[in-house]
Amino acid sequence: MRFGELSRAPLRLLRLQLQAETAECDWMARPPDPWDADLPARVGKRNASLQALQDAIAVRDLLFGTLPDLSSALFRVYRESAGELADLIITGTVSREEHIPLNVSSLAMNAKLSGLRFRMADGILEAMQLESEEVSLK
Repeated sequence: MRFGELSRAPLRLLRLQLQAETAECDWMARPPDPWDADLPARVGKRNASLQALQDAIAVRDLLFGTLPDLSSALFRVYRESAGELADLIITGTVSREEHIPLNVSSLAMNAKLSGLRFRMADGILEAMQLESEEVSLK
């Protein structure tokens, strides 16, 4: 998970807490790739949004694959913003028991079926309005 498919930036883990059969995992989403800088801004934002969804599914698979006693995990994914606080863009509780049907080809639908919550407009993840879910960048 050092590099993503659509962004070469690493994930920045903010917090991982394991407690019995549950985990809480918070991280900063990868920013748009520098190679997208010459493209329209929307393209870079869409690529970063797709990368964030891919990463959330990959983190889910990684946690359940490496921690056999883990039954569920709460995810919070943030994106850096212009202000002091980061934007919450993905949250939700994923479960080992939740099996995604193999015939679902939509990445967003796979993420939703796995228990993740997010808002997307025109392929770009929007900030969620949950004040208790903000994290300071400073």
